[in-house]
Amino acid sequence: MKSQSQAYKFALIAVFLWSTVATAFKFSLQYLSPEELVLFSSITSLFALFSILIINKKLNQVIPYIKSNIKLVFILGLINPFLYYLVLFKAYDYLPAQEAQAINYTWALMLAFLSVPFLKQKLSLNDIVAGIICYFGVLIISTKGEPFSLNFSNLDGVLLALFSTILWSLYWIFNTKAKGDSTVMLFSNFLVATPIIIIYFILTQPFVIPNTNGLLAAIYVGLFEMGITFLFWLKAMQNATNTSKIANLIFISPFISLIFIYFILNEKIYISTLMGLSFIIVGLLIQQKKTKK
Repeated sequence: MKSQSQAYKFALIAVFLWSTVATAFKFSLQYLSPEELVLFSSITSLFALFSILIINKKLNQVIPYIKSNIKLVFILGLINPFLYYLVLFKAYDYLPAQEAQAINYTWALMLAFLSVPFLKQKLSLNDIVAGIICYFGVLIISTKGEPFSLNFSNLDGVLLALFSTILWSLYWIFNTKAKGDSTVMLFSNFLVATPIIIIYFILTQPFVIPNTNGLLAAIYVGLFEMGITFLFWLKAMQNATNTSKIANLIFISPFISLIFIYFILNEKIYISTLMGLSFIIVGLLIQQKKTKK
């Protein structure tokens, strides 16, 4: 039986946990390379999802699902967790957490743009206006409040953060072709991707015993960014009698995230970040109106 109050509880838990991950990313990267963070967090998430499947008695669904969707599972696993998180963590390595997490929120808009060639959808006027507003917000953030100077604080980091939105959007576009239990599908992606991540790590990184603080932070990322939080959000959407009210809660996450970034990472929060983030949220709300219709 659906319950909006239950949906709010699950959604608020998810929003709170997602609000902490930008801080966790940046904290982890003080001790680990992006490649190490991808490796340890992906392995953590793999075991967490494995445990959930055992508890829910769904482990027997994994092999049949992979066999019938082998090509799709490989593509999805290659994107998420491998390429997406590798690019995202590199962006966080270059940028302050407040900048990287704000730019990453534009993925929903990128999804609308990429749906044109991949899903044969049409861009509306709302999409175009939202794009102008959102990316002007990105420009404000990445130039520290001087958008017309085009003097980026770190152009490589900005480009990587924007590229991560393309990868995340492609992941969800290809996901439209997948049919099955969401936990089974997510676990299958990690099961296929983890050996690829291990091989990539061996070929590119010298093995060093990880710092304890970095390892604990990576475990946190694996649990609460890659795995469990997604299931809380899914539970919220399944219980909701009004999904749009639940979906709108995600827009408070980047502002809560700034509080953690300020108090835990001791990052000075720039007025330009608040301005740019406000532009991004307004743009996404405009784009979401079109989606509802």
